[in-house]
Amino acid sequence: MEKEYFMKEALKEARLALEKGEVPVGAVIVKDGKIISRGHNLKETYKNAIYHAEILAIEEASKVLNAWRLNDCEMYVTLEPCPMCAGAIINSRIKKLYIGAMDDTMGACGTALNLLENYKFNHIVQIEKYILKDECENIIDEFFVNIRKRNDNNG
Repeated sequence: MEKEYFMKEALKEARLALEKGEVPVGAVIVKDGKIISRGHNLKETYKNAIYHAEILAIEEASKVLNAWRLNDCEMYVTLEPCPMCAGAIINSRIKKLYIGAMDDTMGACGTALNLLENYKFNHIVQIEKYILKDECENIIDEFFVNIRKRNDNNG
């Protein structure tokens, strides 16, 4: 139940991204059973390639804890992190990552590649996949269906 609750909170963030025309990815970071930070994609809004949900959530958690090491924290993210975000998760020492939907094209936690499990980094992140998988896949699908409809109407 707890995992689903936190993934629903990440989905709320994804919906905020969707409302802004962003790829709907949301993330929350949890410490001691409480959400300490949230993030959703803002790449288009700020015209900045690194403004992914995970990066923004890590940045906020680091401010809240006044530390870059997020050793006892868990992240819930609606879509499998890309290589940049997977690297940030490793570097911030997040303990466990919960993923909703997998990403066949950019996923770096088991699909396109697996930075979290296949390399000998100085920190290993535990992973649990497919938390509220259908809901997380549906919001991504909705975004891309809408993009295609817009493109069809403009073409």
